[in-house]
Amino acid sequence: MAKEKGRTVIAQNRKARHDYTILDTYEAGIALVGTEVKSLRLGRASLVDAYATVDDGEVWLRGLHIPEYTHGTWTNHEPRRTRKLLLHRGEIERLIGKIREGGLTLVPLSLYFSDGKVKCEIALAKGKKSYDKRADLARRDADREVARAYGRAAKGRARSMR
Repeated sequence: MAKEKGRTVIAQNRKARHDYTILDTYEAGIALVGTEVKSLRLGRASLVDAYATVDDGEVWLRGLHIPEYTHGTWTNHEPRRTRKLLLHRGEIERLIGKIREGGLTLVPLSLYFSDGKVKCEIALAKGKKSYDKRADLARRDADREVARAYGRAAKGRARSMR
């Protein structure tokens, strides 16, 4: 069997970028059992309620939903079990220091296969207030309008050249 190359996204947490200001991102491996990997290969996972915590010097992913593998037997996994994230000791120490500063949390952004191994992109994030969210939406709408106006102007110039 040929080795997998590249990055295949399994699940993304789109709401995280809306609810949090992303300060720093990390790529972490995940300790999984066989039926979880098989279920992920079918593209089934949900990061909606997922979050990461640091307990006793280890990083844990909680709330990640990986449905049971349909062809699994009695060895099937529990869908919402706590899973260990695999990071370097220095990265964990840095995360512990920044989280203790206050107001910061660990949020999973995406789950993907990288060269055949399951990886999780986690972010050190700060929660946004509702007025920050509204300001971001207004800024995005304004940028979209500028792009549309620019596109219309460019299209108008192209027609007049003919």
